[in-house]
Amino acid sequence: MLRQGSASILLGMLTLLLFWSVCGVSMAATEPADGALQQGLHYYRIGELDRAQAVLLDYLAGQTDPVLEPEALLVLARIYHQRGRYDQVLHYLQRVPNTLRGSETRLLEGTALIRLGRSEEGIALLTEIDDSRLSRTDQGRRLADLATGHLEQKHWLQALYFVHAYLPLAVDREQTDTLLQRTGEVVTDQLSEAQLAEAAFMFQGSAVGQAAGLQLALRNWRDGNELAARRQIETVLQQPNAFPGREEAVKLRDRLFGAPVKSRVLGVILPLSGRYAAFGKAVRRGIELALEQLGSAEYPVKLLFRDSAGDADLSARAISELANAEQALAVLGPLTGTAAEAAAARAQLERLPLLTLSQRNGLAETGPYVFRSSLTSSLQAQALARYAIEERGLRTFAVLAPDNRLGREMSSRFTAEVEQRGGHIVAARRYAADATDFRRQILLLKGEDPDAPEQPEPPVTPEAEPEVPTLPFEALFIPDYAERVGLIAPQLAYYGVRDVALLGINGWNNPELLRLADGYVEGAVFSDGFYRYSPYPFVQAFVNSYFERYGAEPTILEAQGYDAAGILLAQLSRGEQLSREDLRNALSQLQNYPGVAGATSFDAQGDAQKVLFLLQVQNGNIVQIN
Repeated sequence: MLRQGSASILLGMLTLLLFWSVCGVSMAATEPADGALQQGLHYYRIGELDRAQAVLLDYLAGQTDPVLEPEALLVLARIYHQRGRYDQVLHYLQRVPNTLRGSETRLLEGTALIRLGRSEEGIALLTEIDDSRLSRTDQGRRLADLATGHLEQKHWLQALYFVHAYLPLAVDREQTDTLLQRTGEVVTDQLSEAQLAEAAFMFQGSAVGQAAGLQLALRNWRDGNELAARRQIETVLQQPNAFPGREEAVKLRDRLFGAPVKSRVLGVILPLSGRYAAFGKAVRRGIELALEQLGSAEYPVKLLFRDSAGDADLSARAISELANAEQALAVLGPLTGTAAEAAAARAQLERLPLLTLSQRNGLAETGPYVFRSSLTSSLQAQALARYAIEERGLRTFAVLAPDNRLGREMSSRFTAEVEQRGGHIVAARRYAADATDFRRQILLLKGEDPDAPEQPEPPVTPEAEPEVPTLPFEALFIPDYAERVGLIAPQLAYYGVRDVALLGINGWNNPELLRLADGYVEGAVFSDGFYRYSPYPFVQAFVNSYFERYGAEPTILEAQGYDAAGILLAQLSRGEQLSREDLRNALSQLQNYPGVAGATSFDAQGDAQKVLFLLQVQNGNIVQIN
C-alpha cells in the first residue's frame, strides 16, 4: 500500500515536471519570436530597411500563430512599396485577414494595383477608403494614385479632378511634376473645346484650370476670336501659380495685346492710402524728383503709380496688371513687408524686375527678378562692427537692448558681426520696450548684484582720489530710438558706466537725442542710411533741390525713393531699348551707384550692399565721420 502510494506520488511529480517542461519550452519559443518582431519594427522605424526586411522574413518563416502575423506583414508591404516591388506588396497584404484590413492596408494595396497596371481594381479600392482616417501625406498619395489610375483608364476629366484635389497637398515633388506634365498633355491633346471650358471653370484657381484656360485661349486665337482669347489669357495670368505652358501663355499675351516686352514704362506700387500713406507719399516725392532731375528728355520714361494701401492682395494684383496690361519694364516698391512679399512672389512668376524698398528679410531670395534696396539691420550691424573693431581697435562689447523685435534682431546681427571680426560680447541685457528705469540691467552689465544692499559711500579726503571701477567692456551697443536712449544715457553715467564707446542705430539720428541726453552721449557713434547735412556735394544738391520743390527737408524715405528711381532711370535713359531680362542683368551687375542714401551695389542674392553714413556726437552736434 505504501509502495503503491509512493508510486502515485512519483508519477504525479513526473507529470508536473513534464508539464512545466512543456510550458517552459513554449515560453522560450514565444519570447524570442516576439522579440524578433519588435526588433524588426525597430529597424524599420529607424530607416534600416534591409535589416528590418531580413528580420521580419525570418520571423514570419518561424511563426505559427496567424494572430501575430499582420503587423509584420504590413511593415513588409510598406518596405516593398518603398522599393517599388508592388507584386510583393500584394503578396504580403493578401495574407492579412479581411477583418484586420484598415485604411492604410487598402491604400497600399490600391496604389500597388495601379502601379502594376491593374488600374480599374486599384481605383475601386482607393475610392472606397475613408480618407479622414489617413494622414495628410497618405491623403495626398491616394489622390495622386487615383489621378494616375484615371489617366491610365483615359477618364480625362476625372483624372484632372484628382490632380486638382492633390495639388494643395503636393506631398511628392517628383510626382507633382509628373502629374502636371501629364495634365499639360491631356488638355493639349485629349479634350474637346467643351471639355476644356468645363475644366477651366471647374478647376479655376489651380494649375489645372490655368492649363485648360491657356488651351481655350490658344484655340480662340487660332480661330480668329482675339477678343475671347484676350479675356481668357488675362484670366489665366492673373493667378500666380506655376502651370504647364506658363511661358507659352506669356508669349500669347504679348502677341494679343500688341505691346512689346521692351518699353520705357516703370510701375510704382506704394501705400498711398491707409495707415502707411504718409510713408508712401514721402517715397513718391523722392521718385518724382528723380524723374525730373535724372530722366532723359530724349528717351522719356513713364511712371505708373498704383496704391497698395499696405495690402498683399492689392499689391499682387497691381504687379499682374503692370506686367500684362501696362507692359511695364520694371516695378519699384512696395514699401511694407506683407505687401512686398506678395508682390515679390508675383513679380518672379511674371519675370518682371522688382526693386522693393521694404526692410522685410528674405525678399531677394524669392528669385532672380527680385531686388531689395533699403536700410537693413544687417547693413547697420556690419557698419558699426567694422568701425569699432577695424578702425577703433575695440575688442570687448556689451549689448543693452529693448525686448522687442527690433532689439532682438539688431542684437543678434551685431553679435554675429562682432564675433566674425574677432571681437567678444561679454555681457548682454534686455529691458521692457516701455521701460524708464534701467538700474538693474546696468548693474548686471557691470557684473554687480542689483539685489545686494547698498553700501555707504566711503568718506572722501583731499588726498584720496575717487576709485574708478574697471568695466568688463570697452563699448556698449544700444539698438533703440532717441527717446529711449535719452533716458538710458544719464543713468549709465549715474551708475558708473563712463568712458566707454556708445554705439547706436539710425534711430539715434534725431535732434531729440541731443536735447534729452545732453552731454551724456558725447562721442557716441551710430549709423544711418541718409544724412541731410552730409558734406558730400551730391547729397547737398539733392537736399537743396528737394527743399526748393517741396519747402521741407527730405528724410531717408524721400532719399531712398530718389535713389531707387535713379538706379532704374540710369538704365532706361540710355539709347538702346532694354527688355526685362536686360534690365534684370543690369541690376544684378550694378556696382557703387552714387546714391544720396549711400553708394549701392547688389549682391548675388539681389540685396543692396550700401556704404552707410557713420555719425558721431561731437561738441553737442551730430557730424559725419566717414
